[in-house]
Amino acid sequence: MHFAVDGPGSSLNARWKTWGWFAALLQWRDRLLGDPNFQRRALRVPVVRWIARRRMRALFDLCSGFVYSQVLLACTRLGLLQILARSPHSAAELAEILQLPRASLERLLEAAESLQLVETRDRGRIGLGTLGVALLGNPSVGMMIEHHSAFYADLSDPLALMRGELDGTELGRFWAYSQTSSPASLGPEQVCDYSRLMAASQQLIAEQVLAAYPLRRHARLLDVGGGEGAFAAAAMRAAPHLSACVFDLPPVCARALARFDREGLGDRAGTCGGDFLNDPLPMGFDLISLVRVLHDQDDEQALELLRSVRRSLGSRGVILIAEPMLDTRGAEPVGAAYFGFYLMAMGQGRARPAAEIRSMLESAGFTAVKSHRTAAPLLVRVLSARPGTDAG
Repeated sequence: MHFAVDGPGSSLNARWKTWGWFAALLQWRDRLLGDPNFQRRALRVPVVRWIARRRMRALFDLCSGFVYSQVLLACTRLGLLQILARSPHSAAELAEILQLPRASLERLLEAAESLQLVETRDRGRIGLGTLGVALLGNPSVGMMIEHHSAFYADLSDPLALMRGELDGTELGRFWAYSQTSSPASLGPEQVCDYSRLMAASQQLIAEQVLAAYPLRRHARLLDVGGGEGAFAAAAMRAAPHLSACVFDLPPVCARALARFDREGLGDRAGTCGGDFLNDPLPMGFDLISLVRVLHDQDDEQALELLRSVRRSLGSRGVILIAEPMLDTRGAEPVGAAYFGFYLMAMGQGRARPAAEIRSMLESAGFTAVKSHRTAAPLLVRVLSARPGTDAG
């Protein structure tokens, strides 16, 4: 039997023609925008000048991003923003306080002002800029800025990283569980640094998740890979009726118990030590959360983790997944560039679009997958799902 898909009246042929014209249009655009003569002419035409300038600035930012981040690192290590938060200072005063040559300090201030970290105020005194204020309002960002020195080391030769030619990576050594086949054997000193970093960055994430998915319908929370218990503690504070348990490696659980005791939550909180990729999850919980956990796992491990959660929930309950996702509108470089290469350097995992996570949930036996809008999707997006009745 012959199907005339190439005939003049064929919808497929019409679609091909449409895409053919579109491809030709894109090729024409590429030739035009890549023509140095057109680029020069565009800067002289008022109607398109602002577009050309924006493109030029965006291209330069791509080339200069490393320098910007190092200016940020210098400000962080000097404690410059903390000094300015107390009161504005003159450049001479700052040079004396920071023990820097005046010329070097002024160069740093010029760079920091261009990045909106600081700003010049009355009588030439230096105060905080809008981004400097925002950075101080999120202390965990400062920890990430310091932590990025390891990431920069791994990216010093990105081709070697992609080809697997490095003799281990700094991020792989930092996230110790990613480089061992027996994470449960890690000692307290091996989990300390990464647990502190995770806990510090959880506060803003927890606020976003709990605003998007209130916990009033749930009584018992199991936070898988919950680290020092920052999210579980925030959940219990938001829902006074809730009890919570953290499932993580044994030395990490010890840190979570210490947090719960410090915060007066010990009577409502507990821990369960184990390796969630190899050990069964405890049962009896009506909500199981994976907060920035799934994207740390390769596909096979991520799917098996979802199946493990499905078995633990039985026929009732909800799984809650919260993490940055690949297809977040307006934040595409965060998922594809930042997390893509961060997880590559770490040695496992990848960012995924929401649709792929939805498909994985369905493959693991979940139904009724819902998306819950957060105020800051660049940081975290939230999906929930329920066990299907026909899944084992």
